[in-house]
Amino acid sequence: MNNQYPVYTLSNECHDCYRCVRECLVKAIKIENGHASVIPEKCIACGHCVKTCPSNAKRVRVDIDKAKNLILAQKEVYVSLAPSWSGVFEYSSEKMISILKKLGFKAVSETALGAQEVSIKTTGILNEAEKGLFISSACPVIVDFIRIYHPEFTKYITPLGSPAMTHAKMLRNNYGDDIAIVFIGPCIGKKNEVKYSGLFDVALTFEELKYWIHDELVDPSTVPEEADSKFVPEAACEGTLYPIDGGMNETIKRIGVKKGVQLLDIAGLEAFEKALNNLNPDKLDRVVFVEALSCEGGCVAGPCISTEKAGISIVSDVLTNVKDRENIPKSPSVVVPYEIHEKKIVDSQYPIEEILKTLKKLGKHTVDDELNCGGCGYATCRDLAKALLDGDAEISMCVSYMRKIAMKKAAALVRCMPAAVVVVDSNMNIVEANESFMKMFTGDMYEIFKTRPEGLAGAALDRIIDFADLFRTILKSGKELHKERYPVKNCLYDISIFTIEENELVGAVISDVTQSETNREKIAQKAHEVISKNISIVQEIACLLGEHMVETETLLSSIANDFDDKDEEDNVKSES
Repeated sequence: MNNQYPVYTLSNECHDCYRCVRECLVKAIKIENGHASVIPEKCIACGHCVKTCPSNAKRVRVDIDKAKNLILAQKEVYVSLAPSWSGVFEYSSEKMISILKKLGFKAVSETALGAQEVSIKTTGILNEAEKGLFISSACPVIVDFIRIYHPEFTKYITPLGSPAMTHAKMLRNNYGDDIAIVFIGPCIGKKNEVKYSGLFDVALTFEELKYWIHDELVDPSTVPEEADSKFVPEAACEGTLYPIDGGMNETIKRIGVKKGVQLLDIAGLEAFEKALNNLNPDKLDRVVFVEALSCEGGCVAGPCISTEKAGISIVSDVLTNVKDRENIPKSPSVVVPYEIHEKKIVDSQYPIEEILKTLKKLGKHTVDDELNCGGCGYATCRDLAKALLDGDAEISMCVSYMRKIAMKKAAALVRCMPAAVVVVDSNMNIVEANESFMKMFTGDMYEIFKTRPEGLAGAALDRIIDFADLFRTILKSGKELHKERYPVKNCLYDISIFTIEENELVGAVISDVTQSETNREKIAQKAHEVISKNISIVQEIACLLGEHMVETETLLSSIANDFDDKDEEDNVKSES
């Protein structure tokens, strides 16, 4: 599991609903054999698919064992605790630190300390600038989103490491490069940041921490608060505002930004992308700083926030934990220079002929056939066609196409059935009937109904057949009925009537068994005649054999008696 990408799919739990495709802004989802999987090179680890998956098939890689192994290796392992913790856990800071130490950590520090340093450095950059666009680097998902999908804006990201990276550097400066650092927060993107930053060792989510606590301690309330349970090297102040939408801008204001600098905050990938549309930063005649966060509502609404608390309560608890400091330094104590490079995904370009050919496979032969309903997860039918050409989608994803195919198959099956099939509504009007039904029951009117495009649809059932009351009974009861050799006039029918939609639609399959029953009676009659004749012959043979046997028995008895008399005479002579 540790070799997997931070977001993956449990295939057995994936029920081909395509919701993850619809919800993924960057379409980093591949459908194969009806199951969705994440495309790592396209994914930005925003976790939106994890939050929205209705069957809980999208999962986040669990890295608890990585953290445990660091502790088992007898390393001094420090926690970098994201400031949103106070909105999730119902513990005091002393209790929280004691619990983490009980799990084996050396000490606990607040990531917000790094956030404070980032704000100080960012404020200095903004104050020195004359004009231009600046985008915060605090959110790893936003950073990946820009460099992969909008690389033209990469150069406008502030060249600073995130608060987590800056905080990790601070801890190493204070406690040595040989320590290990585990970040804990609500963000999945941090698991990717571990890999490319190299400054901290493991990133855990709040969900993972809760699982670990439950697995190791069972009842955290029994863990005593240690006397030295304090954040190291010190408690954070205004940096704890970072997880709230606009929190970073608030810290910049407190530090002191020059007049004329515009501070904007945008939370949510979709909103951020819309904000970039048609933007030409070179035409800006002022300094514009954008605090961009991928989660709507900020980090307190992260994909792994792991709490059922109301959003207002989470924000309120975080704000309650904010401490002010009278003097904020003008220069940062720690800076992590961060050179961000483009990593653009090159979209495949297909000739219009290939796209149109693929659309025809979906039953879309004209522009009017392109419904663009979004049922497949893609905005347009042509986007789906491109995904099919890329190998990231399947034809079965097109709901309208599959519906047409299903209807055609069903219609062909019903049409070709030798048995009569009919569907009737609650008003006893025929909704659908196959040709066998028309042949069987319309008599001389068959040719007329056959030429009608709608066939028997709309006709009153009781004007077509003489056993319509059976259908009324099933419409009322909602049950099923089966009649064998049901007599109607001079015919016999096998009738099966069943409910399609209770009290609304019933269907029936009817077979004319008149001829087969007549043939069966004829066969039975012939068999009886043959049997009777054979019995007579057998009886005659038996009689003849009986008479012959009597005559034979009489003759043999006579011969035997004659031999017995001769033997007695010979015995008498010998004795003389």
